[in-house]
Amino acid sequence: MYIRVVAAIIKKNDKILIARRKKGTHLEFKWEYPGGKVEENENEKDALKRELLEEFEIFSEIDEYITESFHEYDENKINLRAYSVKHLSGNFKLNDHDKIEWITVKELLKYDFAPADIPINNYLIQNGL
Repeated sequence: MYIRVVAAIIKKNDKILIARRKKGTHLEFKWEYPGGKVEENENEKDALKRELLEEFEIFSEIDEYITESFHEYDENKINLRAYSVKHLSGNFKLNDHDKIEWITVKELLKYDFAPADIPINNYLIQNGL
């Protein structure tokens, strides 16, 4: 059974936010889209709002669903579902990551992403924001 995980494609002008996982975490130093697990009895948009508040202490508005990927890590199988997100307020505090960057879609291939995020990158490269 796949674990439902949500990911935020946060846009600012022509750039999107990516975050790097901290040392000592699963997939340390891999880049990813922020987000996390959907809890039982929680809808995906609420889960993504909650995760962004926990990870960065920001408030956000979750827009439309973009795409998804399925990936099997050794210990877990995840279904990663990406949503377009607007940053409403709050300064980004790094609680779960050691670095964030705002990049263009064309720059995605320069970063070492977590495997589940790569199909989302491919979708964005092919289809744009």
